[in-house]
Amino acid sequence: MLHFARWQTYLILGVCFLGVFFALPNVLPESVRNAMPSFVPHQPVALGLDLRGGAYMLLEADVDSAIKDRTNAVLDDARKALRNGRILYSGLAVAPTNDALSVRMIDPAKTPDAAALLKKLVQPSGISFGLGNSAGEYDVTSTEDGLITMSLSRSGREDLRQRIMEQSLEVVRRRVDPNGSTEASFARQGERRILLQVPGITDTSKLQIILNTVAKLTFHMVDDTVSEADVAAKRIPPGDKLLYENDTRGGQQFKVPVIIKERAIITGDMLEKASGTIDGQTQQPVVSFKFNAQGARRFADITRDNVGHRFAAVLDDVVITAPVIRSPILGGQGQIEGNFTIQEANDLAVLLNAGALPVPIKILEQRMVGPEMGADAIKAGERSALGGLLLVVGFMLLQYRLFGIFANIALVMNLILLLGAMTIFRATLTLPGIAGFVLTMGMAVDANVLIYERMKEEVRNGRTIMSAIDAGFARAMATIIDANATHLLAGLILLGLGSGPVGGFAIALTLGIISSFFTSIFVTRIQVIWWLHGRRPAALPI
Repeated sequence: MLHFARWQTYLILGVCFLGVFFALPNVLPESVRNAMPSFVPHQPVALGLDLRGGAYMLLEADVDSAIKDRTNAVLDDARKALRNGRILYSGLAVAPTNDALSVRMIDPAKTPDAAALLKKLVQPSGISFGLGNSAGEYDVTSTEDGLITMSLSRSGREDLRQRIMEQSLEVVRRRVDPNGSTEASFARQGERRILLQVPGITDTSKLQIILNTVAKLTFHMVDDTVSEADVAAKRIPPGDKLLYENDTRGGQQFKVPVIIKERAIITGDMLEKASGTIDGQTQQPVVSFKFNAQGARRFADITRDNVGHRFAAVLDDVVITAPVIRSPILGGQGQIEGNFTIQEANDLAVLLNAGALPVPIKILEQRMVGPEMGADAIKAGERSALGGLLLVVGFMLLQYRLFGIFANIALVMNLILLLGAMTIFRATLTLPGIAGFVLTMGMAVDANVLIYERMKEEVRNGRTIMSAIDAGFARAMATIIDANATHLLAGLILLGLGSGPVGGFAIALTLGIISSFFTSIFVTRIQVIWWLHGRRPAALPI
């Protein structure tokens, strides 16, 4: 135990050096960090909402609208299936609750065939391996007089809700934090709610616009055959839709009516990438886009077959642009012009890249956490951490003298390693995280206390100093491992199940347990070994 191979010594020193290297940005001013070479870490540990200030929002997804949309989609599929099956029916309609539909057979004898056809329509295809709803999304029931009812099952409703919440959470994440650099936190709350915390912002108006925009992008052909008189009278042909395009003339905005074909020929899910840029000819901000392979083929076919006709890009039922197709566009790339500012073009590109929200999002609660509160919390955390550090250092010095110095050096290295680890993993430091730092200080010397007390006991039992030190490290190891494993398990449970403040505490606690085990065993022992080999003491200085 009182010997380290050379490679082990280098490994311990290397870990300590890396800890200092990655923790260094946290103590350097920003000007110095920016002047350092690129291979040196530049970003310090990010501060959480409670330390830095920012926005707190509680969002709710309108799951009921998804249920309504799904039922309407099933209605269209059922109508098509019955028509293809040559089954006559009447009264196909959606229930007022929007989670069921009913249809009555003209010939009641056709009821079993129609029920089997509709049941096949809503049952999952393929083989189920127990990972989803194998019983069917809708429950299909029928009566002898020819009435068939399709109602959303409990498992179907739950599957739909889970899918909508997962999609909504991911879209919100991509919109608010597209580059992963804002240190925003996202968490589901209950069945329909999302908790959003964004550190560092002082105005939520832009955030509200981003969240309230559905960003459903579709492309339609424009029907130029409708006369202005018909448009003014709103005599819209079947299959067409009246929308409006914003136009600016003489410094004033006007809404220009545009009649589009209701069926979308290209949808936003075929979009591969969008970005805000400057048009090389007009020098105006535009949004350039690129379709995936499927969208590129369809875009090429549409522009080839409709040269001279207008083609409208529609965002949330507003015509962004409706240019005339001058020539076929074969590269799957284009741009959207809409009298944008540079900021508006960039914001629209972010929304398009994030995708459309599956359902509308409502802001239930929002509040700002000021930086003054964060500054007060940081000062209180610094005082508590410094006070705890001084108490622990003083106790170890008074109780164990020289070996207390070894333990205190290991304690400081433990805090450096913990800070470096949080920097490496881009963890966010919160006020509970500072509490985790303070708790780590006490845990860091706990192992040293066990080792030193074991050494004293071995000396009282008549062992030599070398034998006592060796036995102290060896026989205390089982207790140290047991205590740290228990704490680590608790930290991992908190990390897996907790979020927000609990998650911040769990991160600091878990990383602190790992670093404190390393420093209290290896960093302390290597100091003791160097002291023994250098001094050859005759008595244990404890």
